[in-house]
Amino acid sequence: MSTADRGPLRLGTRKSLMAMTQSRLVADALTEATGHAVELVGVTTEGDVSKALLAQIGGTGVFVNALRDRLLAGEVDFAVHSLKDLPTGPAEGIALAATPVRDDPRDALCGPCKLADLPRGARVGTGSPRRVAQLRAMRPDLDVVAIRGNADTRLRKVADGELDAVVLAHAGLRRIGRLDAVAEVFDPDQMLPAPGQGSLALECRADRAELRALLGTVDDPMTRACVTAERTVLAVLEGGCSAPVGTYAAEVEEELHLTATVAAFDGSRQIRLSASGHPDDAETLGRDLAHRLLAQGADQLMGERD
Repeated sequence: MSTADRGPLRLGTRKSLMAMTQSRLVADALTEATGHAVELVGVTTEGDVSKALLAQIGGTGVFVNALRDRLLAGEVDFAVHSLKDLPTGPAEGIALAATPVRDDPRDALCGPCKLADLPRGARVGTGSPRRVAQLRAMRPDLDVVAIRGNADTRLRKVADGELDAVVLAHAGLRRIGRLDAVAEVFDPDQMLPAPGQGSLALECRADRAELRALLGTVDDPMTRACVTAERTVLAVLEGGCSAPVGTYAAEVEEELHLTATVAAFDGSRQIRLSASGHPDDAETLGRDLAHRLLAQGADQLMGERD
């Protein structure tokens, strides 16, 4: 039976406000582009029920594996993920069918004031080793606190006085209508985002060629080139969400400009390099830059902890 004859497409998504909101955006865009109706199917993942830090429960795959299981079982037709949650390795039987136009990839500080104006010793929350390392590099005096939970939960810790500020992805805050909480948006020169941050990923079974083509109508080639370069850096470094690695790629005068950093967890040292090339060579660009980082000692920095 063809995709056109099966009724509404079943979109698998996590049940959080953030995930449901971004999945609905994708569903609406796909319906507008193709005329196909889409229904959301909520799925609970390990990352949604565990209170442990991501690095302690397996890293990025904890938000993805349950959705992929539903895909392979035929219970949903495609899934929408935050691209930064996807493991960099291939998944057997699964295809990355589309990467829609990227949202703002930057990190945002949520609190009463900008980072420079926070008092000495201020408690700043984040669950990301990448953010921890770069925050400590900018403000070694801060007390950076490891936290979990959805965006609203984290913002509540600031409102309740448990924390002075938190760092969250600007794209996610925009999607759930909480840009009012943002005190400062970090330019990539200050804090490099996670590979793929601000981007969404549409996955389906690799053997469903017609569906892959349908989902491809919302694919943005430049976004795909940028995130491919960024994720290749991470893959070559063999890092995941537990590695203090930041990357950002963007189109500059018809070329792909890629910057990556690996930072010591305590913020004392960083290796930061850049490269440019043709968007069609995104994977090669990322691989070459990662090898340059390794040649300067990136693997040693990634292995250090407090």
